[in-house]
This record gives sequence, structure tokens and C-alpha cells, in this order.
Amino acid sequence: MLAANYAGEHTITIEEREAAELRPGEVRIAVAYAGICGTDLHIYHGDMDARVTLPATIGHEMSGTISAIGPDVEGWAVGDAVTVMPLAWDGTCPACRAGNEHICQNLDFIGIDSPGALQQSWNVPASTLVRLPDGVSLRDAALVEPVAVAVHDVRRSELAPGDRAVVIGAGPIGVLIATVASAFGAEVVIAEIDPGRRAAAEEMGLRTLDPSAVDQVAWVEEWTGGAGADVVFEVSGSAAAVLGATSLAKVRGTLVVVAIHSQPRPIDLHRVFWRELRILGARVYQRQDFERAVELVAGGDIPADRLITRVVPLAETASAFEALEAGGAMKILVEVGR
Repeated sequence: MLAANYAGEHTITIEEREAAELRPGEVRIAVAYAGICGTDLHIYHGDMDARVTLPATIGHEMSGTISAIGPDVEGWAVGDAVTVMPLAWDGTCPACRAGNEHICQNLDFIGIDSPGALQQSWNVPASTLVRLPDGVSLRDAALVEPVAVAVHDVRRSELAPGDRAVVIGAGPIGVLIATVASAFGAEVVIAEIDPGRRAAAEEMGLRTLDPSAVDQVAWVEEWTGGAGADVVFEVSGSAAAVLGATSLAKVRGTLVVVAIHSQPRPIDLHRVFWRELRILGARVYQRQDFERAVELVAGGDIPADRLITRVVPLAETASAFEALEAGGAMKILVEVGR
């Protein structure tokens, strides 16, 4: 079988190798599609070399079908269509014992800390499988993992139907948060300075504003009748966005930090104090988020055709990373079986 490996900064290689032996509790998946995300780009840039083991088969957004079942696995059959919730926790740390297994203090994020989906045959613990309904497109189902991220972010915010939310940043996760929040009954606007990303979001039926062209604080106040947004999602990773985000939230509003900030950021704590704001972190997802994401994808609530910019064969994985790094693409999938 073939696998795409990260072999060092800006280097992707294609390797032919034997499929790993199935261990008890594992299944083998014939991977159909794998998506490349911002975390994969961080790996590609060499930013996570202390965490990955070179050469690293990465990738954690995927879909496929079960091709073999290892010992001690029940409830699954060869041919079942699946995706994978790529988290393996130890079950013993304080976070796990408190019921927060998804942010286990010793978490194995499969596809980063251990081998991932950019290989034609992938062995995973059966406990990570999420069933796909009959008839769902495997191409579209490769979006389930990032949709689950968005579902978790929205659910963590406690956004309610009729609430107004500002999403800062119209990258793939920002667009998905806006889409999920809308599906949950909220009114949403995306703040994005890049005209191409604004146009892409608008083509998906989402409302946008350009913070470089309008006073976004005044815009949000007018939109909300002077109250401010119920929830603000910071998805851009920008220091300026973090500093300004608290100005957009209502009294006792919520700021959800979604973006990965590699360095400490200034924040307006006076505004946090004055309006009794709530600041939340939101990381990965839980099983219920994955199951809801499957429903949204299967039900057509996610605009997959507009989100997926292109699909490339496994042999062209390097070009997919280069294209994402260059900008202009929303989501690129690798057709792993091709």
C-alpha cells in the first residue's frame, strides 16, 4: 500500500510499504478521502517537529470503509462506511476522571501523535469509529471531523436559537462555525478582511463584514440594537482580533477562543471586567459532536461542494500542501485510494 509522509520541513514523500498487523481491538480501514487542515500545515512548516516522529504519516480528517477486523472487535463488519474520531485517551488522568476524556492530559491525537489517514490501509482502535449512514458521499464525509470541531465550538458557547454571533475569520473552521451556528437557529455575521474569503462565505449564503472598511464595533452595536453580540468566536489567530473581540460582546456575553495562538496575546481585561464577559477555550470535540456532525453532513446542511476546492490523488499530496500554503483554497481533499 502507499502512504504520504511528512519527512521534514516542507517535505512530503510517497512511500510503498506493507500494511501494519492488526492488533486486538483494532480495525483496518481502506481510506477513501483525507482532508488537510491548518494543523497539518503547522506540521508541514516544521512547527511540530518536537511532537511528530519522522517520517510521519499524518492526517486526521477522513472517510473510508472497513477492510479487515482484528481480534476482540464486535459490532462492525467489513464494508461498513466510517469516519474516525481521532482521539485516544488514557482514562486515568485527572481530566479523564472528571469526564473530560477528549482533552486528556496525555491525549494521543491520532494523525499527529501517532500514524494518520494519509495511507491506503489504516489501523485504528475500533473505539474511535463513527458510523456513516447509508448513501452518504465518502467525499463529503471527509468533512465530518472539521464539522465536529465547529459543532463543539458552538455547543460549548451555549449559543441559543435567536442569539446573534460574530465569527472572526472566514477560513474553513470559521465558515463551518457560522454554518453550524445558523443551523442551530442563530443569526451570524463573519468578520473577515480578505475579500476572497468574504466572497466564498457569501457564496455559501453567509453574511459578512469587512473590518478594514467599516467600524465593526459600531456595526455590531447597530445590528444588535446597542447590546453587542451574544457570542463572539475568535477563529482568525490574529493578535488584533483578540484585542478587539471583547468590544463586540454584550454584557455577560461569551468570547470563545477557537484559533490556536502560538504566543500570548494582549486582551482587554477591563472590558471583560466591565461587562462581566465569559472567555472560553474550545478544543477538539466529543462523541456527541461527531454524531451531530454526521447528521449535518448527511442532511445537506454543510455546503460541501463549495467548501471542497479540489480533490487530488495521493501521489499529489505535496501539491495539496503547497496550494493550501499559497492561499486561495478553502479545503483540499486527498483521494487516498487513487
